Amino acid sequence: MPTAKKEATIEELRERIKNSQSLFLTNYAGLTVGEITKLRGELRKDGNTYAVVKNTLFKRAAGEDLAKLLEEFLAGPTGIVFAGSDPVAPAKALKQFSDATKPVEVKAAYIDGQVVDKAQVNVLASLPPRTELLAKLVGSLASPMRGLVTVLSGNQSGLVRVLDAIREKKSAQAA
Repeated sequence: MPTAKKEATIEELRERIKNSQSLFLTNYAGLTVGEITKLRGELRKDGNTYAVVKNTLFKRAAGEDLAKLLEEFLAGPTGIVFAGSDPVAPAKALKQFSDATKPVEVKAAYIDGQVVDKAQVNVLASLPPRTELLAKLVGSLASPMRGLVTVLSGNQSGLVRVLDAIREKKSAQAA
């Protein structure tokens, strides 16, 4: 029979899972409290949170379907990143923390309804931020239009130069 404290924890986890679009499961073994606090600070910059959870409580909070998908990764010490709409930011933060401070093993991630292994999380961490990708897309779409405008305005400017040359020639003849 779960205690009131465990029920409250399960309910809090349910709410966090419901409000998160991505989950990153990590192994926090070997990290000190100070290092975990530093990792939480890095993740908070982009609106993500990190929590150390008991696997059994997470399974109960996640529901049957999600728990079944993540069951093989919910073994041993588990820390979970509750992420928003941009899965690249927490992947980058975890990689940057692992490179700079202490390695954090990413067990797996749950992104847009799919389980992603740690190799794919590393690929995700190497992507540029979402805003940069959108800027590149807009630039790619705008480039052909800019070229068309340049070509079309080239005919007009050529016509203006020809007319200006004719005007100068006639004014030189008149003088």
